[in-house]
Amino acid sequence: MYQALYRKYRPKSFSDVTGQEHITDTLRRQIMTGRLSHAYLFVGTRGTGKTTCAKILSRAVNCLSPIDGDPCNQCKSCIGIDSGSILDVLELDAASNNGVDNVRALRDEAIYTPASVNKRVYIVDEVHMLTIQAFNALLKILEEPPEHLIFILATTDRHKVPATILSRCQRFSFKRPTPEIIRKRLSLVAEKEGLTLTDDAAEKLAAMADGSFRDGLSLLDQCATDTNIDLQRVLDTIGLAGQSDLIKLVEAASRRDAVSALSILDMLYNDGRDMASLLNELTALMRDLLVFKLSPESSLLSGGFSRTELAELSKVMTTERLFANMDVLKEAFFGLSRAGSSKLSVEMCLIKLCDERLMDDNAGIMARIARLEERPVAQATAQPVQAAQQPAVAATAAAPAEAQPQAPHPSPASDKPDGIWEQILEQLKDDPSIYFSLSDSAEVSAQFQENILSIAAKNPFSVTQIESSEFSDAIKAAAKNIVGREIIIKVRMDESGSGESQHDKLEKLVDAFSIVNFE
Repeated sequence: MYQALYRKYRPKSFSDVTGQEHITDTLRRQIMTGRLSHAYLFVGTRGTGKTTCAKILSRAVNCLSPIDGDPCNQCKSCIGIDSGSILDVLELDAASNNGVDNVRALRDEAIYTPASVNKRVYIVDEVHMLTIQAFNALLKILEEPPEHLIFILATTDRHKVPATILSRCQRFSFKRPTPEIIRKRLSLVAEKEGLTLTDDAAEKLAAMADGSFRDGLSLLDQCATDTNIDLQRVLDTIGLAGQSDLIKLVEAASRRDAVSALSILDMLYNDGRDMASLLNELTALMRDLLVFKLSPESSLLSGGFSRTELAELSKVMTTERLFANMDVLKEAFFGLSRAGSSKLSVEMCLIKLCDERLMDDNAGIMARIARLEERPVAQATAQPVQAAQQPAVAATAAAPAEAQPQAPHPSPASDKPDGIWEQILEQLKDDPSIYFSLSDSAEVSAQFQENILSIAAKNPFSVTQIESSEFSDAIKAAAKNIVGREIIIKVRMDESGSGESQHDKLEKLVDAFSIVNFE
């Protein structure tokens, strides 16, 4: 029967364990000197080698011919423990045996001396799943164990293990292996299996393993339907988007081009790409962009994207916008399992990435402010010729009228702030609802100066109406046709000439309501 790669290539000795030398060297020295503890606690994330080291330790303490602290894996004790025929070494799953009755049965059995080996060993995996009553039942035997007994507890969540248990165990913390260590392990396994694994495919699998040897080998096993495994096969088999597709997607979002972004997503969806994986990859790219903006030469980059690509994208993505984008991606990922349509959820996420105005959190507001702060700088650098011409215009105005030369071309409307509001209103006549709301000079007035159009309205309703996207976008479009560039709009309440304070207006409003009969 076929055996999965992560089981077939599970290390058999401490010398085969990769990336945990600070633990394996200590355990080997304890075995060689006979200074064994009665209880060990192995702590670490999934796939880092906790259960593997526990099994190696159970064979090493019972091996008839140990080699420098490693089990020989040839004697009857090692073979029997490995095959499970020796019942003195028992592996338990605390997730399914977490009750107090299970621990009491284990405690009553543990007092008996082993039948065929030197040490009775209990390996308790995911020990944090035990109930409080079960931990209390385990506490007594951990405090005063028989000489022939060794407990090896493994957990991915140390904080759920009571302090009374922690204080009675030797604790070993397993490190997360780096992608480079996992890549080397995958390449070694692929070579032994007769597979041709390209470097870029190995790097992709190592990055997806997320610090887990087991996950990396499982992914390699999934892609090993052919002897040649390249990056494209990895992407097709696991349902991932390629780097070029991700770059195009983020480029479209940076240009605020929602149509292009949705088109790319539709293509990826039709190609069978997994939406959850796509969100993860987009988050990884945004994270790399953020790290690159902070420090282009940082070693914290994932390595999944070239520095040239990151440099181009970082030019058009502010730090505030990257933070906002990562918040939107995180929220979309957590809501994906509850959504009826995964594609619809990702589409809504992409539209938010293209338009910060749709983000209603603090990060989105900061991104919008950063976008507004960038505009005056860009506009100032875009008009160097106009600024240089201002002294000449002033000198010409100071000269006598008959001495002024006739300009060959009339000055553009952008150089004459007077009358721009009237020209804007003239262009808005095609939209009667907007035109009639703005054309009443007694209610709405405007002044254009230094690329800022200040609009003053007499009542709060008009202020809210002008600040809406429908009105502001129409005004900006008309102004751009006149002055030839984007402008900034500021809207405020105009109380000049009214002779009434805000308090007086409020009092009059209250009096007006008091005489109305609502019956």
